[in-house]
Amino acid sequence: MAKGTLIPIGGNEDKGNTQNEQYTLEYVQDGILSRVVKESGGPEALIIVIPTASSIPVEVGENYLSAFDKLGCTNVHVMDIRKKEDSELAENIALIKKADCIMFSGGNQSKITKKIGHTTIHKILIDRYENDHLVIAGTSAGAMCMSKEMITGGSSTESFIKGAVGMGEGMDFISNLIIDSHFIKRGRFGRLAEAVAKFPKHFGIGLAEDTGLVIKNGHTFEVIGSGMVILFDPTKLKHNNESVLKEGTPMSLVNLKTHVLANGDRFNFKKMKIKVLPLEASFV
Repeated sequence: MAKGTLIPIGGNEDKGNTQNEQYTLEYVQDGILSRVVKESGGPEALIIVIPTASSIPVEVGENYLSAFDKLGCTNVHVMDIRKKEDSELAENIALIKKADCIMFSGGNQSKITKKIGHTTIHKILIDRYENDHLVIAGTSAGAMCMSKEMITGGSSTESFIKGAVGMGEGMDFISNLIIDSHFIKRGRFGRLAEAVAKFPKHFGIGLAEDTGLVIKNGHTFEVIGSGMVILFDPTKLKHNNESVLKEGTPMSLVNLKTHVLANGDRFNFKKMKIKVLPLEASFV
């Protein structure tokens, strides 16, 4: 049972030159960032922002410094990892070892796995998440990289067509989820459905913008933020023809259970139970 906390967030661009996540400044609304700070231990917590996924890491780092500053945080650092060797630097390793929270920015999730995956920093993050009270948060790409099987890209328009999703190896902080972001606004139902069809032992999590999860113990989550979380539960699938289809062919999935969850709703993967409760309610 993991002692740490994961907080994947669906993303919410506030400004930027294009619609491509790599070039936009991800801005997470104050309510979600406030929860990140609270879970990390309060305004004095050591928070490390890692903008590796972004193509404008300096600007994104400054954006988060400003956002956390507005929340009264006094110990926030940007770790600008641009190449894999940066994940082996002694000063970066030292910060990761004592951080209370790691915050991954949006952009291209494959940059995170390429430059941090299978490095000393990655090993420390996994160990501390399992054995310490470390918070690992991430928005958009920073959320999608958390799973073992990671969506790397794919078409949103060719819904439920085989080949609409690209998959790769994620950071494997949690192994039984596949996470997608900007889910409602960008119409990513089809590609998450295909991802779940490829890996039917994994739950699909579609995060709307300004919406996230607080995942405890590796198997219980609470919805936070203003939007919705779409949960695809494939445990009772009766028909899945993904493995026999040619690319470009429409897929059929029978009995793919779908839940639409909102702020305060909770799900326990271990007990397979959903509870619609206020945020203050307890959940074991």
